[in-house]
Amino acid sequence: MNGSKIITLRNGFHLFTRTVGSGPIRLLCVHGGPGSNHEEFENYGEKLADVQVQVSMYDQLGSFYSDQPDFNDPGNRKYLTIDYYLSELEEVRQQLGLDHFYLLGHSWGGVLAQEYALKYSKYLKGLVLMSMIDNIPEYITNINHLREQMFAPAMVDYMREVEQQQRFDDPEYNELVQRLYKKYVMRHPENSGRHTVATSATSVYNYFQGNNEFVMTGTLKNWDRRGDLAQIKVPTLLTFGEYDTMPLAAAHRMHQVLPNSRLVLTPDGGHCHSVDNPQAFFQTLAQFLQDVEQNPQVNLKEGTTHEN
Repeated sequence: MNGSKIITLRNGFHLFTRTVGSGPIRLLCVHGGPGSNHEEFENYGEKLADVQVQVSMYDQLGSFYSDQPDFNDPGNRKYLTIDYYLSELEEVRQQLGLDHFYLLGHSWGGVLAQEYALKYSKYLKGLVLMSMIDNIPEYITNINHLREQMFAPAMVDYMREVEQQQRFDDPEYNELVQRLYKKYVMRHPENSGRHTVATSATSVYNYFQGNNEFVMTGTLKNWDRRGDLAQIKVPTLLTFGEYDTMPLAAAHRMHQVLPNSRLVLTPDGGHCHSVDNPQAFFQTLAQFLQDVEQNPQVNLKEGTTHEN
């Protein structure tokens, strides 16, 4: 059923869910952050209407319209784990009545999507990993490389000094971070919706990630599924921005390792390439869904990696 719905989890917390669009194809989208929200998927039903896709999305615990427990309370810290958010994803699937569906995860959502595919593949028809590789160490190397490319050595040293001293409210530091965001995270923020208040769950983001996308100090920093990736057998779309924060060399490696995958780069796109270049992104996503629907045994590796 379309519309917004509050679901109650077994742990007693409440999550906001929303379903848009119509058709036999079911797609469940998992937002990034950690601590972002469902809004990046609000236009998916409209954009995928021609291929008849019903799109479901939700706000994870701590995010936006869902319950926001005090994570400083030791009793709530137990929820700040990959295992918890994976179990939450499975409970959302159950409550929304999804089976034989497509799962899309963006960034942190792509971490959960990979974990889900490794544990619950029997429910999946296909997988979409959007701007997420299979490990964090390569990402850390890449984000350091990107800022070394963009800034003079003195500027990079200054950023590291600020980070070491945790002076994250430093104006000059934040100006440099915003320059990085403009090139590698969201190149066309004018395409995105705006709020009069901040909507990110900062405490969740800081715990898992750190202060910003270019400093990785949170608990996710050692996450690594490179040794398990080949176990994901379902048809998989790897979609990245041309200027992604994620290392594209790792994306190409994943394409080779996954038994049945397609890799597509979105031109003029950063980490949020569905916002930066929606026309190209939705063409890629719609084509993938159509190809798998028409032939579940389709060989996605036929042809070469391409840009739309």
